[in-house]
Amino acid sequence: MLPRKTLTAGIALAAVALITVPAVAYAARHDDSLFEAARASASIVADPPPGLVDALARDLGVTGEQAEQRLLNEAAAAGIEPRLRALLGPAYAGAWVTGPTATPVAATADPSKAAAITAAGVEARVVTRSLDHLDRTKAALDQAAAKAPGTAPVWYVDVVENAVIVLTSTPAKATAWVRASGADVSAVRVVRSQEQPQPYYDVRGGDAYYIGSGSRCSVGFSVTRAGSQGGFVTAGHCGSTGATTTGSNRVAQGTFRGSSFPGNDYAWVEVNSQWTPVGVVNGYSAGILPVRGSTVAQPGSSICRSGSTTQWRCGSVQQLNTSVTYPQGTVSGVTRTSVCAEPGDSGGSFISGDQAQGVTSGGSGNCGSGGTTYFQPVNEILSTYGLTLATQGGGPSPTITPTNPGGTWAPGTTYAAGATVTYGGATYRCLQGHTSQTGWEPPNVPALWQRV
Repeated sequence: MLPRKTLTAGIALAAVALITVPAVAYAARHDDSLFEAARASASIVADPPPGLVDALARDLGVTGEQAEQRLLNEAAAAGIEPRLRALLGPAYAGAWVTGPTATPVAATADPSKAAAITAAGVEARVVTRSLDHLDRTKAALDQAAAKAPGTAPVWYVDVVENAVIVLTSTPAKATAWVRASGADVSAVRVVRSQEQPQPYYDVRGGDAYYIGSGSRCSVGFSVTRAGSQGGFVTAGHCGSTGATTTGSNRVAQGTFRGSSFPGNDYAWVEVNSQWTPVGVVNGYSAGILPVRGSTVAQPGSSICRSGSTTQWRCGSVQQLNTSVTYPQGTVSGVTRTSVCAEPGDSGGSFISGDQAQGVTSGGSGNCGSGGTTYFQPVNEILSTYGLTLATQGGGPSPTITPTNPGGTWAPGTTYAAGATVTYGGATYRCLQGHTSQTGWEPPNVPALWQRV
């Protein structure tokens, strides 16, 4: 519901659309009213969890006691709404709750029905239009949605205002559209608004993403980071720092904030506000799987991998702390597995049970004849970039504090080719002379530093 001050700024299409909502006298509530009976039976919220009460108090600006009363009243109001709808019949104009403790209200387009509402223990409002009238008005707008101006992205039935509200940044265009739609213009209010809705998408391990306008890789695991939107970890060979990504739906998604390959094969992508990191892996045929931590699986353990090419595949952990040489160079500290993989699976999730293990690096063979695949352990990625694994259930995963995150490397320092530094517990050799800057940490700029 829009704040009343916003609605006051609304632009009416017709004089009769500027409705008033007269209230009848409110009857005193009785212990035997429908509402009180429903409230007494609302045991599901009679003893709400403290965390729920605290969140309501924080976000709604009410006291803890008001929050508890609100939960009871809301449950009771929802329970009796069908009874009120049946009681009022065609005159029913909607129901809602209001105030810090959620006082129930019902509206009727027939003044003679007001007494029945108050007898039910609910405040009564007499209005101009029934809910059916408002719904039919909105349905007419829905039918004309394809011709709605792009500056009018939202319309809805507002039972409190007894009108259909159209939000727009260009009232004249929206007004013309409403008139052309065939809807009852007297029931519509056009309200000036700068609201620009956009869809939101979940970041899930195993889903595809695209780098720039070309290659495809797979999401490893969702992560969070203080001061950012969060994002996901993936393989370093998928993209360099600064490269942009789009999701599997080709909607703009994020930017590589750190990438290292070879030496390592890891990266992290910070996503924009349209994307929400969630602690799950898309297991395709196995369903959506929760991530609850990152305890390292030992050799011989079963392990599965999710990727956008071959989807869900399983095998076993063979060896930890492996070095593998690709045409681009050697990557150290990866884990060797018997799981198969193919191009496009890179960066995808390796998970054992509900414990995140790492991101797909590379391997040999394929999922037709079988093969060997290596993954970069996730805990090293979290440590290097100061990330926290997004988890589901069991509470959040603690942030892994980088091991000596600065080491001997420091920003604002001039390094000559051949110089060595430590960072995040690893040693790096300078490949090109330069003066370091924040963001140019050795794992982030493989053109300047090589892990040794």
